[in-house]
Amino acid sequence: MVSHKSEWCGLPVYDFPGPEEQAGTKLPDAGAVAWRVSADTYDAEETWPEAFARFTAAVDPGAVRAIVVGAWEEAYENGPEKAIRALLDARGRLTCLRGLFLGDMQSEECEISWITQGDVTPLLDGFPDLEEFGVRGGTDLAFPAVTHRRLRSLLVETGGMPAEAVRGVAACDLPALRSLELWLGTDQYGGDCAVEDVAPILDGSRLPALRHLGLVNSDIEDAIAAAVASAPVVARLTSLDLSKGVLTDEGATALLGGQPLTHLDRLDLHHNYLTEPLRQRLRETLESAGVVLDLDPGHADEDEWDGRVWRYVAVGE
Repeated sequence: MVSHKSEWCGLPVYDFPGPEEQAGTKLPDAGAVAWRVSADTYDAEETWPEAFARFTAAVDPGAVRAIVVGAWEEAYENGPEKAIRALLDARGRLTCLRGLFLGDMQSEECEISWITQGDVTPLLDGFPDLEEFGVRGGTDLAFPAVTHRRLRSLLVETGGMPAEAVRGVAACDLPALRSLELWLGTDQYGGDCAVEDVAPILDGSRLPALRHLGLVNSDIEDAIAAAVASAPVVARLTSLDLSKGVLTDEGATALLGGQPLTHLDRLDLHHNYLTEPLRQRLRETLESAGVVLDLDPGHADEDEWDGRVWRYVAVGE
């Protein structure tokens, strides 16, 4: 389960009020918050573009620094194309926009793996000064390779990220990118990528400014950990995140047997299926070197059925 963003682009998220509440609400300064604009999923009287039109009429668009696109109408059936078009139509007025998140819905509005997406890259093409961009939802997600000179942070949250979208991100030209986090998910919800799909990220030939890498929430986390163990990109990272997935002793052993990770400031492995001896080896190797290590197993549950053990990513449906 995922929650609404409480912060985006270094700013607290503020819900732009609905039409009935707006008249009696004193709004914050336009540049002081990240504005979440949503359509009422329980009342189809106002579409997302209509809510956005109220928003741009109520605040100074030229001072807005971050926008969080919340629920749009019937997101389990409809993609964000109308919201994307509304944003692009307003780009001439959104001159200070630096952060954009698309699809900030929690389960009551639409489960993460039910959120219908589409090609989200027109937003990157349309806002060349964006520094932070995020997306939630993997159904029909498309991310063809793009070039963006100023983007510093890219986050894609899914319960299952299509392999083609993973390959598209891996092929992007993002010379300023410092943080990349992909929630790869599970094949039960469309996450059909293989380790080979992230090879251009791991081999260090792209993303020269990258300092934080997260390949998380994956049911192939052991294979990812094994690839990371010898990946050239790791040498320039300060933070590595392999959390939320099906990480077992096999993957942790590969990490310990690979290149040194003691240069990292932080290694996040929370939500894991590690035995205590492996957890202790990780602590002895890394914490003694000053690495902040998150080994919290969280809610990493497993079931046994018909002689097989079933393990789960943290965020699926």
